[in-house]
Amino acid sequence: MPAVRVEKILEEPELYIIRVDDDRIKYFEATWDIPEGITYNAYLMKLKDAVVLFDATKAEYADLFLEKLKELVNPGEITHIIVHHTEPDHTGALPKVLEANGYKAQIIGTAFARNLLEGFYGEEVVKNFKIVKDGEELQIGGRTFRFITVPWLHWPDTMITYVVEDKLIFSCDAGGGYGIPETIDDSDEEVVQKYLPYVTKYIVTVIGHYHKYIVQNIKKLKGLGIIDDARMILPGHGLIWRKNPARVFEYYEAVGAGKVTKGKVLVLYDSMYGFVERRMEIVIDELRKNGLNPVVYRFTDKEAPAVSDILGEVPDSEALIIGASTYEAEIHPRIRYALYEIVDKANYEKPVLIVGAFGWGGVAGRKIETLITRSKFDHVDTVESKGAPGPEDEEKLREAVRKLVAWLS
Repeated sequence: MPAVRVEKILEEPELYIIRVDDDRIKYFEATWDIPEGITYNAYLMKLKDAVVLFDATKAEYADLFLEKLKELVNPGEITHIIVHHTEPDHTGALPKVLEANGYKAQIIGTAFARNLLEGFYGEEVVKNFKIVKDGEELQIGGRTFRFITVPWLHWPDTMITYVVEDKLIFSCDAGGGYGIPETIDDSDEEVVQKYLPYVTKYIVTVIGHYHKYIVQNIKKLKGLGIIDDARMILPGHGLIWRKNPARVFEYYEAVGAGKVTKGKVLVLYDSMYGFVERRMEIVIDELRKNGLNPVVYRFTDKEAPAVSDILGEVPDSEALIIGASTYEAEIHPRIRYALYEIVDKANYEKPVLIVGAFGWGGVAGRKIETLITRSKFDHVDTVESKGAPGPEDEEKLREAVRKLVAWLS
């Protein structure tokens, strides 16, 4: 079974994390390869005359979660359960928690959250549901709880809770990441540096389709003045941010905006029999001659990288170079799928160079052009030719890279 970490975060107010370290999961949302695993963070706050549970965990870990929860409190004493986001990795255990609670706790969330919970778990779960609106405040246990909606981070039901007196932000999926960090919080910079790439991967795969809302909602929170003043940001996945709370939202904002790492170029290609690979070796050589740093992912008969990892490389790349074989009058299926997800999840205004190879008829290049021109990406050039690349093909490839370099200048 996964490890469960229970730690006291604060003495006043008395605040605990219950963190399930899911090292059994292989594909988040049955789609994204995450060999690094993920955590599900719930929080328990004990106040005068109130005990508040912030979110829960997956259904398959409900019994484990309850066992640890009971070490902190009698479930029947929980007065409020705040549901920031109804996705079942945060609410799957809710029916069992409520059963142990005797259905006495008031559930707090958005109107959208109520409807989703009822659909997921039935009427009994929402019979004591309190709908809150954007900016609404409730007095609970001598504290002011302010609820702020952040729709499309990453479902329409999503909100955060700001505990005014203590300057605590409970942010659920916003501020989260993949991975099972060695520490609970951001106190160890080495742990943070190891973790941040998993944050990027998480943002793109989970929230990427709505990445424009990342920037909009963080702008909203900044306008409310709560990010810079925050004592702590407590997400539903990964690290708690208390050494530098604003850092994680600044990071989210940079990924959402596609802020680039100077010189980084993502190179993605398939090569069934080496013809595309020979072309891409020329392209990579020319990139390096021009002082650029190619980050390469390839689909061959010996390797097939996770699309989730490829997506995590897109936001801070200055440019993309896509190499593809024509396969049955189509784009090679591996590249086609990767491109579909890039255009859907990581659609930024970045230049793209297309390289293609074919046997008897070139189709892939044109079809990739169509995908690119219908997206926010900018099409720089397409170089596609038959069979093995000759001297003339090599010169065209090098010239296309130089054209891309000029585009970036």
